[in-house]
Amino acid sequence: MSHVSEIYGSMGFNEHTMQERLPSATYKQLMRTIKDGEPLNLEVANVVAHAMKEWAIEKGATHYTHWFQPLTGITSEKHDAFLDPTPDGRAIQSFSGKELIQGEPDASSFPSGGLRATFEARGYTAWDPTSYAFVKDEVLCIPTAFCSYTGEALDKKTPLLRSMVAIDEQANRVLKLFGEGHQKVVTTVGAEQEYFLISEKDYAKRLDLVLTGRTLFGYPPCKGQELEEHYFGAIRPRVNEFMKELDDELWKLGVSAKTKHNEVAPAQHELAPIFSNSNRAIDENLLTMEKMKLLASHHGLVCLQHEKPFEGINGSGKHNNWAISAGKKNLLDPGENPMDNLRFLVFLTGVIQAVDDYQELLRMSVASAGNDHRLGANEAPPAIVSIFLGDELGAIVDALISDKEYTSAERVAMDLGVAVLPNFLKDNTDRNRTSPFAFTGNKFEFRMPGSAVNLSDANTILNTAMAKSLKEFADAMEGKSGDEFEAAAIAYIKDDLRKHQRIIFNGNGYSDEWPVEAERRGLANHPTTADALPCFIDQKSIDLFGEFNVLSEVEVRSRYEVKLEKYNKLLNIEARTMKRMVRRFFLPAINSFAADVARDIAQVKAALPSADQTFQEKKLQTVVDGTKRVEEALDALNTAHLANVEIADQQERANDNAHHVIPLMDELRAAIDAMEIVVDDNHWPVPTYNEILFYC
Repeated sequence: MSHVSEIYGSMGFNEHTMQERLPSATYKQLMRTIKDGEPLNLEVANVVAHAMKEWAIEKGATHYTHWFQPLTGITSEKHDAFLDPTPDGRAIQSFSGKELIQGEPDASSFPSGGLRATFEARGYTAWDPTSYAFVKDEVLCIPTAFCSYTGEALDKKTPLLRSMVAIDEQANRVLKLFGEGHQKVVTTVGAEQEYFLISEKDYAKRLDLVLTGRTLFGYPPCKGQELEEHYFGAIRPRVNEFMKELDDELWKLGVSAKTKHNEVAPAQHELAPIFSNSNRAIDENLLTMEKMKLLASHHGLVCLQHEKPFEGINGSGKHNNWAISAGKKNLLDPGENPMDNLRFLVFLTGVIQAVDDYQELLRMSVASAGNDHRLGANEAPPAIVSIFLGDELGAIVDALISDKEYTSAERVAMDLGVAVLPNFLKDNTDRNRTSPFAFTGNKFEFRMPGSAVNLSDANTILNTAMAKSLKEFADAMEGKSGDEFEAAAIAYIKDDLRKHQRIIFNGNGYSDEWPVEAERRGLANHPTTADALPCFIDQKSIDLFGEFNVLSEVEVRSRYEVKLEKYNKLLNIEARTMKRMVRRFFLPAINSFAADVARDIAQVKAALPSADQTFQEKKLQTVVDGTKRVEEALDALNTAHLANVEIADQQERANDNAHHVIPLMDELRAAIDAMEIVVDDNHWPVPTYNEILFYC
C-alpha cells in the first residue's frame, strides 16, 4: 500500500478537499458554518453539493446516502443514485444542495419509543457539516441527524449536537470571566475499541454466537489469560493481515487509527484512534466497527464486538477519553501560570460536580444486556460510578477542601490562592484501571462503556451535566472581576468540592470493601440494566435535558422505552436460543454419549463378567445425574421465560429478566458446562473455548 501520507483522507470530503474543490467565498462560508455554527444557505449548499458529487464520482461513487444513527445504536443508510433521467431517454448525474442538506427516509421501521405511530412514515435527515462526508463501497455517505416529521429527535446524534451547543455556551460564559474572548468550545473524544477475532468456521457452528453475539454455553479453556502472555504480544499473521487492511481502509476515510495491539484475553485485540471532536469521533468509531466486521471475512475471521462473548475471561470495553477544548487550549490541562491554574480548577470542579450529580445517568448511558456481564467482573470498572484523580491532584483537592497547605511531590509548598498548581506535573501518578472515571493528565477516561455501545448517549450526558456545572458557576460569578472574582472563585471551588468529595475514590474498585464504602457515601449501585434505566425518567434527569434543550420530556421518555424494549428483546432471544440449543444439540449429544457408555459397560460385562466397571459406571451415573439437572434447569427456564413474555409492563418485565430469568439461564448454563468436561469430544456438538480462542 502507498505511504500513509498519500492515502490518508483520500476517501473523505475533508477540509483540505473542500479548499481545493470549492470557490474561495463558498469555502469560507462553509467554514463559518462548520466552525462557528452559522446557518448554511441553499445557494452555498448547491455549490458544495455539486463539488461533493463530482469528487465522489471520481472516487467511484454511483449513489449517495444520508448516513445516520437511529435509536438502535447502529448506523443506517438508504442509497439513492446520482441519476436524473432526461426526456430523450438518457440520464445525467445530479445532486442538489437540497438533497445534500435534507433527506426523507421512511421512519416507520425504526424504534421511536412511542414518539410516533407506526403508520406515520415520514422522517427527515439533516446534514451535519462538522463531520466529513466520505465514500464507502461506491456510495457517498453524508453524516446526518435524523428527526421526525414533527421535529423530535429519532436518533442519537441530534441530542449529542445539542449538548455540544450547551457546553459551548456555558464554557464561554466561564471563559469570559477570565477575560477571554468568545471561542469555539468543543468536547473531544478518543474511543478505544476492543474486540475479539475468531475463525469463521467455529463461528458458524455456534448458534449462540450467530444469534446473540456471545457464547451462552462454554466451560473455561484449559489455558485462559493467566499467563498474561497475550497482552501486547506478537500478533498472529492472519490477524496482522486483517489489521493492516483495516488500517488502510480507515486511513483512506480519514479515521485516525493509531494504536493496535493484542488485549489481555486470548483472541482479543484493541484499536485506538487519535481524539477528535465528539460527534466526528463517534461517527468514526461507528464506521470503524462496521469496517471491522466487514473486513474480518476477507481473512476467514469474524469480529465479535459483544461486551462479554466468552464467560470467565475478560470482556471488551470501549474507553471514552473525554476532554474540553477552546481553540488550541485544553481546558482540562492544568497549565503553568496562576490564571490557567485557576481556570483548570474551575473546570475540574465542574467535572466532579457533574459526575456526582448525575452518576446514575452516566451508569444508565452504558447499560445494556451485554455490558451487565462485564461491569463489576474484576476486569472492568464496577457498576458504581466514582472519579480517580491520582495522588497529587487528589492531595491538592484534599488540601482545598480542608483549607490546609499543600506540598507537592517535589516538596514545593503552595498556597491555596490563585497560584495553586504552578508547574503541576500532568500525569505523575499511576493509572487506576478499576476506576470508572479516571483523570489521566489532561482528560478523563470513562471506562464503563462496553465495546458494542454507541458513545453518543454517554457523551450527551457528560456534556449536558458539565454545561449545568459551568452554568451554576457562571451564574454565581457574574458581575465579579479582578481580585473579587479570584477570591469568589476559590471560595466556590472549595465549597463545591466539599459537597461532591464523596464521588472521589482513588482506591481499588474491585475490593469487597468498596461497595460497602460506596453505600456509606450515598453513591448509587445499579448492577443491572433493569436497575439502571429508571433514573432516565426521573424528574431530575428530565429537568437537566430540558434546561439545555438537549431532549424534551417526550424524547427522554421515548428513549427510556426504546432501551427497555431492546433489553427485553435481547433477553428473549438469548432465552429462546438457550432452550433450542439444549433441546436440539446438547441433550441429544449427552444422551447419545450415555447410551454409548452404557453399551460399553454391557459389552465388557458380557465379555468379562468379573471386570471392574466402577469407573465407567460412575461416569454413567454422572451423565445421568447431569442430564436430570439439565432437564430440570431447562424446565425452570422455560416456565419463567414463557411467563416473562406475557408481562405487559416493560420495566416490570426487565426487572423479571434481570432478577429471575437470567439466574435461571445461569443455572442451565452451569448444568451444560458441567457436562462438557464429561462427554467425549466426538459427541460434543459445538466447538469449545479451547478450539475457538486458540485457532491457528
